[in-house]
Amino acid sequence: MTIYEVFYKNYGRERAEIMGVLIERRKDTRGMTQVASGLRWARMAFAHLVKDKQSIFAVPRELDLGTDATAFAEKAIFSKDEFARMIKSVEQEREKAA
Repeated sequence: MTIYEVFYKNYGRERAEIMGVLIERRKDTRGMTQVASGLRWARMAFAHLVKDKQSIFAVPRELDLGTDATAFAEKAIFSKDEFARMIKSVEQEREKAA
């Protein structure tokens, strides 16, 4: 499973800001590299939120689908706030288990 953290270049603040997270469950990227596949999907999903869709970029991260990652499998696109809430709840569950 691959998680793409999607950012855009904020030229006013001279830094990248997170837009959301995309979850890809398929192994076959249809002949594209992992980065190209994620970037294409990110631009399709988030282009309506920015003026210049070329300022969007995606950073892929590998995730082993274990017990903590089952929440990711339910939804494919997360907003920044949804992702933060989900990560916080996963961390709280880990603390309870420890």
